[in-house]
Amino acid sequence: MWYAGVDWADQHHDALVINEQGQQVGSIRVDHSLQGFAKLTTFLQQIIGSEPKEQMACIIETTHGLLIAALLEAGWPVYPVNPRTVDRRRSASGAKTDTIDAYLLAKTGRADFADLHRLTPDSAQVAELKTLTRDQDGLIQMQTRLVNQLTACLKAYYPVALELFAKLQQHTTLVFLQTYPTPQAASAASQEQIASVLKQAGHPNPSKAAPAIFATLKLPHLTADAVTTRTKSRLMLALVSQLMPLLEQIAAYDKEITTLFLTHPDHEIFSSLPRAGKRLAPRLLAEVGDDRTRYVDAASLQALAGTSPVLFQSGMYSKAHRRLGCIKPLRNALHQFAWQTTQSEPWAMQYYQRKRAEGKSHTVALRALANVWVRIIFAMWLHHRCYEAITFETAQQRHARRAA
Repeated sequence: MWYAGVDWADQHHDALVINEQGQQVGSIRVDHSLQGFAKLTTFLQQIIGSEPKEQMACIIETTHGLLIAALLEAGWPVYPVNPRTVDRRRSASGAKTDTIDAYLLAKTGRADFADLHRLTPDSAQVAELKTLTRDQDGLIQMQTRLVNQLTACLKAYYPVALELFAKLQQHTTLVFLQTYPTPQAASAASQEQIASVLKQAGHPNPSKAAPAIFATLKLPHLTADAVTTRTKSRLMLALVSQLMPLLEQIAAYDKEITTLFLTHPDHEIFSSLPRAGKRLAPRLLAEVGDDRTRYVDAASLQALAGTSPVLFQSGMYSKAHRRLGCIKPLRNALHQFAWQTTQSEPWAMQYYQRKRAEGKSHTVALRALANVWVRIIFAMWLHHRCYEAITFETAQQRHARRAA
């Protein structure tokens, strides 16, 4: 058996191979190019000779990218590791070079091989869905940052605008702000003009909303000085001009994700989850995947999701901590989903409230609830069954009677 530590970078990649005795048998640096990947494959093949590729474990600190795709396509077994695991193996000097990193990766693979999980490629459908949902989540995070900036900007000179609409990140609000960039411009508009702007912006009920907006604008409000109004309105328009196309792209992603999601055989399973909706259901399917052999049991999925705690013990001190090494997009989706279910599932709200009553913080209580949901989702996914609240509640009652 050989262990190849592969330290990846933007321009080049370093690989170092050790054998079962921990002796270095070769190293190489290759460019981040098609020729470089071919050179790396040739290098690995020369070391194993006629032995099967299963005897060369490629240890690397990532689970995606062109390098990973090339290694998997060539048939090399890939074992991802957490960067923190490698950091703990550094010498006291703290020395760090690409070659040292590659060696530490190989050393980690040799020492912890039994605990590593081989990376299995997703199906083409899941891979596409995962990329789309993760990219959309990145756009949504950009939207959140812009909305926060816009909120702060409006508070500085145009606070009444925050009272006029339920949320800023909608087309109607942004068109209104573009049309009336200052409180003076808005208060000078007639009710008919406001209704016309709302109608053109696609408001569902402009004739009802316009009188309320008009009346609010006629009330006395805090006003900024002329310089602040002039400069901040300029910033507001700049932020709105960034938000509008971003909203369009997020909506376009919704359509593409939904179309792809509905063609997957498992979509009914994840669609049945309460309050998962058009975004969380596809994200959960994309992150869990469709390979029923990937997870040994529910506990392995809980560990990857970062919902199951880990025990930290030293001397007389012992406490459960949150798991640091996990698939963060999966963890984030589960946390959002768990919170949504407290709004519709009585048992979920009761569980969350019980954890809070025990002194747990909101985040810890939510993570504990997400951990319960992982067990439920795993059972549904494994047995191709949709969610039924009565089934879970009945099982919960049986467990409670046995525990008593």
